[in-house]
Amino acid sequence: MKIGVCGIACEVCPRMVKGICPNGEAGCRAKENRMCGIATCAFRKGVDLCFQCLEFPCETTKQGPISYGYCQFISGREL
Repeated sequence: MKIGVCGIACEVCPRMVKGICPNGEAGCRAKENRMCGIATCAFRKGVDLCFQCLEFPCETTKQGPISYGYCQFISGREL
């Protein structure tokens, strides 16, 4: 199972399911990506997965595709 930079399985990502993932079958990776702010942010911060960042969850993660509430849950920073 591939895990995208945002932390969800690529196979269930809404963009992958719709066939509009900018990386195709390879899935999202941390790199400059005009279609995915999460991938670009992770690349610029030097992490492979969004949740490895010390600032996670942040405003960028609110863009989705993963639920911000879930991001808070896995980070241990629930409101």
